[in-house]
Amino acid sequence: MVPAIMAEFGSPDRLRDAAARLRSAGYQRIELYSPFPVDGAEAILGLRRPGLPSAVLVCGLAGAAAALWIQWFANAWDYPLNVGGRPLLSVPAWVPVTFEIGVLTAAFGAFFGLLARAGLPRLWHPAFTAAGFESASVDGYWLAVGVDDPRYDPVRTRRDIEALGPRLISLPEQMP
Repeated sequence: MVPAIMAEFGSPDRLRDAAARLRSAGYQRIELYSPFPVDGAEAILGLRRPGLPSAVLVCGLAGAAAALWIQWFANAWDYPLNVGGRPLLSVPAWVPVTFEIGVLTAAFGAFFGLLARAGLPRLWHPAFTAAGFESASVDGYWLAVGVDDPRYDPVRTRRDIEALGPRLISLPEQMP
């Protein structure tokens, strides 16, 4: 989300109340920035459950299936070698490799899925240009309304945010 207008509030409670009032006024594209998670913010913003756990499960199962298939192909199909009367399809012997490859691919899925979902690596974001925004990592509680919000209008949105009583209102620079 590209923020159009940002406001700083003095406490997490005031930030949560401001977000709830803006949501009830019809704003949909709202983001909150704070030095720690604000209780109840997910429910107020209407955030849905992330799909990352499902993606990690799929990556892990796909990796385990690929490891099992590679072992079967190499040992039972491409170069079958009967050693000591053991069966060519020896699944118990392949469990450790299958498990480890499943864990490895699940970890890769979690790492790259999180990077992709968070939009990283991102060296610049319009919110960084807002006056005073550096306090968001220390003691500031910021609310941003996105440019793509259907209810966004520069004058009306600023008036709605001023009615909430923020400490500071800032307009971040937009990238050309």
